[in-house]
Amino acid sequence: MSELIEKGKLAKAAAQKLAVAPTGLKNAALRAMAQALLDKSGFIIAENQKDLDSGAANGMSDSLLDRLKLTPARIEGIAEGVRQVAELPDPVGEVMSGVKRPNGLKINKVRVPLGVVGVIYEARPNVTADVTALCLKAGNASILRGGKEAFHSNMAIVSVMLEAADAAGLPDGSFALVEDTSRESAVALMKLREYLDVMIPRGGAGLIKSVVENATMPAIETGVGNCHVYVDKECDFEMAENIVINAKTSRVSVCNAAEKLLVHKNIAEKFLPGMTAALIEKNVEIRGCEKTREICPGVKPIPEEEWGYEYLDYIIGVKVVDSLDEAIAHINKYGTGHSEAIVTSDYQRAQRFLDEVDAAAVYVNASTRFTDGFEFGLGAEIGISTQKLHARGPMGLNELTSYKYVIYGEGQIR
Repeated sequence: MSELIEKGKLAKAAAQKLAVAPTGLKNAALRAMAQALLDKSGFIIAENQKDLDSGAANGMSDSLLDRLKLTPARIEGIAEGVRQVAELPDPVGEVMSGVKRPNGLKINKVRVPLGVVGVIYEARPNVTADVTALCLKAGNASILRGGKEAFHSNMAIVSVMLEAADAAGLPDGSFALVEDTSRESAVALMKLREYLDVMIPRGGAGLIKSVVENATMPAIETGVGNCHVYVDKECDFEMAENIVINAKTSRVSVCNAAEKLLVHKNIAEKFLPGMTAALIEKNVEIRGCEKTREICPGVKPIPEEEWGYEYLDYIIGVKVVDSLDEAIAHINKYGTGHSEAIVTSDYQRAQRFLDEVDAAAVYVNASTRFTDGFEFGLGAEIGISTQKLHARGPMGLNELTSYKYVIYGEGQIR
C-alpha cells in the first residue's frame, strides 16, 4: 500500500538520524509535545467525542467506551507521562558491560535503538502519545496503526504532537499514524519487514494472535491479562478484601485488573460471604465453582472455559482451592503471564508463590493494578510484555533498545 511504503521510507531515514540525536533535542521535543497536548486539549476532546458518539451508536460496551474516553484529567495524565519520559535518563549509548581481552581488545556492549517500531492497537488513544514518546526518547522512529474506533482521537493527538515536534527540529518521519484503518492496512503493516524492525500489538487476544502469527518481523506480545488474586489460608481478611476490590474494580477495562479470585478451602466459609458481598456492592457479577456456590448460594456457575477468560468487565470468577499447590497450578494453567498476587502472612508460602508462578509480575500483599510503567517509575509504557524474550513486564525505555558490541583495538589481527 502506497501510504505504508511512503511512511516506511520516511521512518527508516528518520530512525538513522534519531539514533544519533542529542538527548537535549529529544527532551526539548518531548516537553513541547506534552505542552501542546495540554494547550490543544479542547480540540482533542472534541475529536474524541466523535469517536465516543460513533462507538455508542455501534453498540460499543461500556468498558471499551471507558478505554476510549478522553477527559481533561486523562489528557493531563498523558501529557505528564510524556513529560516524565523527557526527564528519564537517555538509554542510548549506555555501556552495559565492558571487558578487556588478553590480546588487548576492549569490548563494550552498548545500548542502541531498535530502529523503526510498528505498533498496532485498538481503542486506546493514550497509546498514541505513550508509544510516540517512548520510541522517540529511545532513538526509534515509530509507525502507529490505531483502530477505527479511535480514528478522530488518534488523528488529533498525532497532528498536535507533530506540529510541536517539527517546531523542535525532529526529522520528518520520526512518527506517523496510518490513516487507513482497514484490516488490509493492518495486514500490510505486518508485512512491512523492509522498513519495520519490530512489531508490537496492544489490544485483545485476537489482535495479539494475529500479529504474532502474521508479522514478518519480530513481534513482542503484550497486554492480555487474565490476572488472579489468591487469598491464602493465613492472611489478614481486611487486607485481602481491600486488595481484591481494588484489583477488580478500580478500573475494570485494563489488562492488570484481577479477573479471578482463588481462596484457600480452610478460610473459604469465613472469608467468602463478606468478600462476595463487597464485590456485589461494587456491582461485580460473581461466577463461581461448585464449592463457592455452596458457601454463597446467589453466585452463578462458571463454565470451565471461562477460567481462561479476560473479562474486562464487572465480572469475576471465584474458585475455592485445596492448597497452595493447586492455586499455583491453576494460575500457571489459565493465567496469561501478566500479573498474579498472593495475600498471605506466611513468608515461606509467599516465597513459593513468587518462585513458582510463571508471570511477568508477581505480588505479595498488593494489588495487581500496580503493573504499570508509571507506577514502576519507568514513565509511560509501550505495553506490558507477557513473553520472555528481550522484554518482560512494563516496557519502558530500556526495552525499546537493543545493543551492539563496540570493539577498540590497536592493530590486533587473528
